[in-house]
Amino acid sequence: MGRRIGGILFLKINGEGFPAKGNFTYNLGAPKREGIVGADGFHGFKEMPQVPFIEGAITDSGDLNVQTLLNIQDATATLELANGKVITLREAYYAGDGNITTEEGEIAIRLEGASAEEIQ
Repeated sequence: MGRRIGGILFLKINGEGFPAKGNFTYNLGAPKREGIVGADGFHGFKEMPQVPFIEGAITDSGDLNVQTLLNIQDATATLELANGKVITLREAYYAGDGNITTEEGEIAIRLEGASAEEIQ
C-alpha cells in the first residue's frame, strides 16, 4: 500500500497560516560531529551545537505585511509535513535576508530558534 511521503505542507507562525511554497528544509539542532585526524590517523571527533531552523519560501498574497514578518521574534513555528510529522520550532525569530522576488511574489523565509522537536 502506498503512503504519502512528501508534497503538501503547512507553515504556521504563532498559529497563523502562511502560504508555503515549494521545498522546505529544517534542522532540529542536533550537535554536528566532525572527525579529528592527525598525521598518525583518527583521533576522535568534535561536537558543535547547531541552531535549529525552518527554511523555505512563502507567497506574498498581497495582504501579508512583510515588515511584520521580518520583525518576528519569540514565536512558535510549526511545519506540518505530508507524512504526518509536525516540526515545532520554539522561541523563533526571522533570520532571513528579506529577499522578495516579484515574478511570483516569493519571499524567502528562514526562522531560527532556541529549540525544535519532531512530533510523529
